[in-house]
Amino acid sequence: MKPTLLAFSLAALFAATHASAATPAPTSNVSHEQFAQVLKGDWRVPQNAARDQYRHPEQTLQFFGLRSDQTVIEITPGNGWYSELLAPLLKDKGHYVAAIVDPTVSDYAKKSAESLKQKYAADPAHYGKVEVVQYLPKAPVFGKPGSADTVLTFRNVHNWVDAGNEAATFKAFYTVLKPGGTLGVVDHRAKPGTTAKDNEKNGYLPTDYVISLAKTAGFTLAGESEVNANPKDTKDYPDGVWTLPPALVKGDVDKDKYLAIGESDRMTLRFIKPGK
Repeated sequence: MKPTLLAFSLAALFAATHASAATPAPTSNVSHEQFAQVLKGDWRVPQNAARDQYRHPEQTLQFFGLRSDQTVIEITPGNGWYSELLAPLLKDKGHYVAAIVDPTVSDYAKKSAESLKQKYAADPAHYGKVEVVQYLPKAPVFGKPGSADTVLTFRNVHNWVDAGNEAATFKAFYTVLKPGGTLGVVDHRAKPGTTAKDNEKNGYLPTDYVISLAKTAGFTLAGESEVNANPKDTKDYPDGVWTLPPALVKGDVDKDKYLAIGESDRMTLRFIKPGK
């Protein structure tokens, strides 16, 4: 075979191999108009809506391939920021599950659970079909094996790493997802070249470390997005990521400076459970 023909054949083989190995981006069936409707919903807490500029919910959920007919589990939804969007989008054809820490674990978990349940109970039109699942951090179970299409978690992985529960948590994600299911992760992104140990207790995590957690649990990395990137975040604050909004733990000290930076620089990762 001529050298040029050989080179062309090898290049074609390489391209074909990598094309077949690539994971196609999932297609969301939620339209821009549907997102716009829920983003402008009068049921949303005004302080939550004000954070859309930092959290880019439409672009983030589109990247994760959200579909209105899916069973979606959100892990520790906090005060229900994403619940305000996911519950209405899924209520007709899909199923939204809020997985919360068992209230018996701590006073904080109890208060958080009561607050979230009150939010849901006060607005049955939007939250009446929400399912709340309680889990134990050290031995998490988020539902029946293979019952979920998508698992989403926003700014929680650093807490599990600090508590030493990260491996069990990612394995539980893998168990509850259907083959081919999606795991969507957003978290505060550490400086390149640093380790998880370097960022202990400051709220940031290296992207490669989070990817390694998911891969160890059995997931395949399917995509990364810069939709939640913030180059203004210097990641060198004495009080960690909580120096920035919305926490602003330093109060009025340099408040304008931190407001100008905005919320943290964040990784946005999509993983797939291999299978169908």
